[in-house]
Amino acid sequence: MMQTRTIYVTLALVGAALSTAATPALAAPSAAPAATAPSPACPTGWGSLAKSATAGTATTTPVRDVRTGRHDCYDRMVVDLPGTGGGSAGAVGYTVRYVDRLYQDGSGTRIPVTGGAVLEVRVAAPSYDPETGEPAYPARAGQPLPGVNPAGYRTFRDTRFAASFEGDTQIGLGVRARLPFRVLQLQDRLVIDVAHSWTGAR
Repeated sequence: MMQTRTIYVTLALVGAALSTAATPALAAPSAAPAATAPSPACPTGWGSLAKSATAGTATTTPVRDVRTGRHDCYDRMVVDLPGTGGGSAGAVGYTVRYVDRLYQDGSGTRIPVTGGAVLEVRVAAPSYDPETGEPAYPARAGQPLPGVNPAGYRTFRDTRFAASFEGDTQIGLGVRARLPFRVLQLQDRLVIDVAHSWTGAR
């Protein structure tokens, strides 16, 4: 009798142990995802009115290249003017403004530029060597800028070389719409940034 009771107790303990082992462990609570810092807003306040540096002087140092690049908040055009210095004092004169149509200096010929708006970029520097007349920048009037392809840009749509006339270089920049822009004079280059939007959103 005692032996039978011992067997029953043993079986009950084994069953309880098996039941406990079969119960799945509760999963540990997952850690909350780390909060990501919001992206900083893009700069605003540039406006779309004409910008110029009349204090800057004309230079005989020619334009050597024009290139573009994409950034988070704007598309950028850079006019390379090696040897001019640049900086906040404004070593080279320029005018950048929106125009209804682009007309070539000298001839007055209209140069079509694709886009919702057209920025005319004038730099007081030739695109040729003043001593020899040889081109320093291999662009042709009415044609896209050499080596520049605006495909995939958020703001830029087209680029056209207009002329290099009486020491000034004239370029047409087609953009998506009449958007805010700024002009910077940096070391040996002039920079034109055109914003992706008016709101400062990326």
